[in-house]
Amino acid sequence: MKIGILKETLDGERRVAITPIIAKQLIASGFELLVEEGAGEYSSFLDSDYKNVGVAVEKRAVIFHEAQVLLKINPFDEEDLKLVDEGQILISKLYHKSNPELIKAIANKGVTAFSMDAIPRISRAQDMDVLSSQNNLAGYKAVILGAIEMTKIFPLMMTSAGTIAPSRVLIYGIGVAGLQAIATAKRLGAVVEATDIRSETKEQAESLGAKFILVDNEGEESEGGYAKEASADYQKRQKEAVNKSLFQADLVITTANIPGRKAPVLITEDQVMQMKNGAVIIDLAAAQGGNCEVSQINKTIVKNGVKVIGTSIDPRSVSTNASDLYAKNIYNYIMHLTEGTNFKWDLDEEITDETLIVQNGTIRKN
Repeated sequence: MKIGILKETLDGERRVAITPIIAKQLIASGFELLVEEGAGEYSSFLDSDYKNVGVAVEKRAVIFHEAQVLLKINPFDEEDLKLVDEGQILISKLYHKSNPELIKAIANKGVTAFSMDAIPRISRAQDMDVLSSQNNLAGYKAVILGAIEMTKIFPLMMTSAGTIAPSRVLIYGIGVAGLQAIATAKRLGAVVEATDIRSETKEQAESLGAKFILVDNEGEESEGGYAKEASADYQKRQKEAVNKSLFQADLVITTANIPGRKAPVLITEDQVMQMKNGAVIIDLAAAQGGNCEVSQINKTIVKNGVKVIGTSIDPRSVSTNASDLYAKNIYNYIMHLTEGTNFKWDLDEEITDETLIVQNGTIRKN
């Protein structure tokens, strides 16, 4: 079976789906690999690195024509689908719940499509979970980006001219990204507070040194390990509980995403206007509409002296590590789906069933 690795075309994307070291492992498992010219260059992987492990480096059109399986990180777009042939197997993130038109277009091509963002959050799928592997890096990078954009330092510092008080950091959402943000901000010496709709995250946040801002969440259970959409009453109570910390914060990082839905608004424009001058908000949910009402994807908005940075590209800015982790996820996923070098199509198995969105032109998951 031939597996084709495509160069990412999304603006600002620097990652690649398969790295040379993982390509070598796939070849050792019996697969034949082709990679598009320059696919890994922005992650510091040269074409020669792929050639040295036995991967054929080809032009884009050749990859689409010869490969039975096509790999990407971001969803296949309209230009990609023009080159796709009936019967091919596509593997990428598809965000199928919020991308119905894309799924219809994929089905119309008569292909099969697996979605990496639909990996169920169960223990035996942890080594395939791209959302976790990439969000871990996003949480780290959000703190570093905040450090660059702030006009203060994080740690308490005693100097001959006087004492510098530590910065205050507030983190919304204690998932993978939030936990890494807590750990990174604490290592840099900040005073860290965090909040989440899921009360079960309190112990995790506190174990990393953050103060957990408790909001009564009766009836607001999580779904499948992810936060669910909060009720209007909970959102009101959360604002009241968090406002004091929000208005004192030097850096705020928001990480709350709900799979298949618009990101919840956690910080309103009115709240931004009450924050202290010079504060920074890093909104990691900007691509899904944003946790901050005023944020816009890939833009920096300044409101009343508060800098609001809307981004989802933090893993791309550490693309070597991000590509390596994504490639490992893909490798484990392909090994799970196949027997030898053939797909098993075990639809009674949870991981396969949840991630197989389109099968031979038929939409299975909406």
